[in-house]
Amino acid sequence: MQTRDTSTGKVTSGDAHADLLAYRNDFPIVMNKTFLNTCSLGALGTRTIANVHEYLSLWAEMGASAWYKTWLGKCAELRGAYGRVVGAPEERIALGPSISANLSGLMSALDFSKRKKIIATDLDFSTVGHSLLAKQREGIKVEFLRSPDKVSVPLDMFEAAIDEDTALVVTSHVYFTSGAIQDIKALAEIAHRKGALLLVDAYHGTGHVPTDVIDWDCDFYTSGSLKWLMGGSGITFLYVHERWRALEPAIAGWFGMSNMFSFDIGALQWRDSAARFETGTPSMSAVYAALGGLSYIEEIGVQKIRERDSALTDDLVRRAQEAGYKVRGNPNPTERTAIVMLEFDEPGAIVAELGKRDIIVDYRPGTVRISPYFYNTIEENRMVIEAITDIVGSQGRPRTTDDGRR
Repeated sequence: MQTRDTSTGKVTSGDAHADLLAYRNDFPIVMNKTFLNTCSLGALGTRTIANVHEYLSLWAEMGASAWYKTWLGKCAELRGAYGRVVGAPEERIALGPSISANLSGLMSALDFSKRKKIIATDLDFSTVGHSLLAKQREGIKVEFLRSPDKVSVPLDMFEAAIDEDTALVVTSHVYFTSGAIQDIKALAEIAHRKGALLLVDAYHGTGHVPTDVIDWDCDFYTSGSLKWLMGGSGITFLYVHERWRALEPAIAGWFGMSNMFSFDIGALQWRDSAARFETGTPSMSAVYAALGGLSYIEEIGVQKIRERDSALTDDLVRRAQEAGYKVRGNPNPTERTAIVMLEFDEPGAIVAELGKRDIIVDYRPGTVRISPYFYNTIEENRMVIEAITDIVGSQGRPRTTDDGRR
């Protein structure tokens, strides 16, 4: 495969996605460190830096008038860009400050008077569980499906769990705990056949896994720019299916009103779009940053990013297994992402030592997490596995084979 020498920038032959390596120059961290941690925070690109500088310049030059002449238009531009990435029209997209806020606002609009149960899984991100459990004081029952292998939850478990009392299924497109991809279209069919709604947390999937929320027929989908969309923190979005356009959240703010500039304190006049779920004034620096990151995604295309990620992931998994490490993930390459989990008893110490060598990865309970992206190289896969092997050997830690034997 073709790789780029991180010290000289030169490309050697054999990589089917060599054209994507030109983007490395736009991401300073990958030119200075071995950065394999996109699943925690996407690399900062020069376009994002330029966009934030533009926002600051407008603030300095125009003051509050920038809201009316530019910034409200940028919010609309961002709704449209998010929508294009997931296959939804702009009017079905609402901006939010976090996934937690999106979940809370959405659930405040749903009717749990007849059906009292919400289903999630023990592989979903903790903010999902926290948001759901907080509803228990209102009489809601939360059931967590337990993964049999710590990798995924089979569809037949959802089939068995969703009953006449289930109002909502909330789960991930990609499990952050394993990188496994869920079949959202099939899950939506199961939920709807049984009279339940489906809310998808896609923070770990949007941008590097092809997405079509219309084809999937999911009711709600939420994600954000922190990770694979490379736009930093403070900005997320919520997709609301057309059939739920009349929902009225109990968490409201002036950006959700159609008459926001009439400053009418005594009436609720909702926007006739998903933006009714927006609340207070958005962070405009985050809006500008998000547009910078999204410009790369739209320019390259999610399908091509997926192909590049698959090539990098397949190579990384092979190297890890050949080195004797147990990989927690789906063995089927078409059902896994560029979230590669290597099992260790004390992963934090390994990650800290890698950091001293300017190799940036992360860890979650029981695993070292490596997450390459389109701006990474095959050479960096080699470097991280060799470095782990050196650290494990120097610290006297046992290596674990892929079948779990010591």
